[in-house]
Amino acid sequence: MGVDTVFGLPGDGINGIMEGLRRSKTIRFVLVHHEEAAAFMAAAHAKATGRIGVCLATSGPGGIHLLNGLYDAKLDHQPVLAITGSQETSVLGTGYQQEVGLEHLYEDVAEYNLVVDNPAQLPGVVDIAIRTAYARRGVAHLTVPNDVQVADADADPYQHVAPATPPATSATRAYPIGIPREQDLRAAAEVLSAAERPAILAGAGSLHAREELLAVADLLGAPIVKTLPGKAAIPDDSEFAVGGIGLLGTKPGAELMDDCDVLFMVGTNFPYTKHLPAPDAVKVVQVDADPARIGARLPIKAGLVGDAKETLAALAPMLTRRDDRAHLEKYQKAMGDWRSNMEALENKDRSPIAPQYLMGVIDDAATDDAVLTCDSGTIATWAARHWTIRGGREFYLSGNLATMAPGLPYANAVQHAFPKRQVIAFVGDGGFAMLMAEFLTAAQHGWPITVVVNNNNSLGQILWEQMVLGYPEHGVRFEKPEGNFAAWAEACGGFGRKVTDAGELEAAIRGALAFDGPALVDVDVDPNEPPLPGTIAYEQAKKFATAFLRGQPHKVAIATTLFKDKISQLG
Repeated sequence: MGVDTVFGLPGDGINGIMEGLRRSKTIRFVLVHHEEAAAFMAAAHAKATGRIGVCLATSGPGGIHLLNGLYDAKLDHQPVLAITGSQETSVLGTGYQQEVGLEHLYEDVAEYNLVVDNPAQLPGVVDIAIRTAYARRGVAHLTVPNDVQVADADADPYQHVAPATPPATSATRAYPIGIPREQDLRAAAEVLSAAERPAILAGAGSLHAREELLAVADLLGAPIVKTLPGKAAIPDDSEFAVGGIGLLGTKPGAELMDDCDVLFMVGTNFPYTKHLPAPDAVKVVQVDADPARIGARLPIKAGLVGDAKETLAALAPMLTRRDDRAHLEKYQKAMGDWRSNMEALENKDRSPIAPQYLMGVIDDAATDDAVLTCDSGTIATWAARHWTIRGGREFYLSGNLATMAPGLPYANAVQHAFPKRQVIAFVGDGGFAMLMAEFLTAAQHGWPITVVVNNNNSLGQILWEQMVLGYPEHGVRFEKPEGNFAAWAEACGGFGRKVTDAGELEAAIRGALAFDGPALVDVDVDPNEPPLPGTIAYEQAKKFATAFLRGQPHKVAIATTLFKDKISQLG
């Protein structure tokens, strides 16, 4: 089935499976320190390679720990197989130790979900589980009782009819859904060719369709705005790029959504409709591999069910080239201004260190084929705006689940899959602390990942969300002492540097990237730097002011930081 790696943590509920992995000549078992990390690594493996990710956990608490990472795979439509253990069939239902009905617990997360009752089932159901995960772009789950694990491979204690068997030649990948019907393509081409102010919204489903996406944008004279999971769809310095959408997006991207008369959605089911055009103000064409997602966000004029790459290639010859570039040039100028503003915020003279400067240093020092993994939170804002997609660079984060803590396990999985590429995890102190033992995992497996901790000693995103709701912050800043994650990295045998002075930052980052092994740079950044949206609505500003008037405890520091930001942009 094309599986070469299983991420997991052993336990007495999976000893039989572990023995099978020990005997295997083709599958490597990667030992982690927490089952949640194993599931994140399986999801990241699927995202980065396109091949199914596999994770393994013992019965009861082990299987429960997998869930957060499995929901990450489910919500980002990644094929993952989760294998869990169970007590012997003879004691199920008796309240045995660690007895948890994982097949019931997984009912929502799994597209395929089965307790294996008979060893004779295994060849068939493993094949079906993997093919289902590929076909439905989601999670498959098999839970295997202990006595089934240790039984003879051909045992059939019940003497049933011949069990299901896998096909003689089993497909290791699901085939792309293909090309839409010709009449649908022509209907879409008619709407797109008539656009006067077109816009393309590119999502994760278009990551493999860069050349086709750029070719269609050129024909239409259309600026391209990207969702965050789709950030690597086209280079950020492309003449068609206008950055991102939503709270983490750019001002030109937001303005384009309000200005366009035709929106072409390619490989995205972007959920935040308040950042999309008004339904009555725009004509929408959408291409998606899943017909259930066509028209789910906005009413459409034309829907194309198909693989983004193949669909765009088939659509392009039907489009009428638009020679008037005024609309595109308008957004090229706006993006030039936006980039200048972002570069101004990468100011090394600020103290405390500006997180924009930290991300800018990483961006300058990284190779053109580097992979950046990211946690959720304010760090996602800095990565969205200051990590430049160029060359073969890639970018991965928890998209729709937006959970904390995947950045480090993602980096481990990507480095395992691509040992010669530069892999960087950009994480916050809150998320890193949750699964920091996985840095030790990297050291033990010899993965040369680079971890950069954007350390504001707080849960920064929640802080600003509280203020935007009009509430003074509460319960979002950690007490003293602050963690020294660099010391942890050194204790694991890796490279560790603590940076509090901007003048020391570049040397520390470059030293970490050059280190032959896992490296970590723990950077104290300004905790009062707001991740402001590209455009600020009146209601947001009003509630932000209300939080100040109600007694925001750090209002002087926040106001000072905002003033420094504006001075940097004006300077």
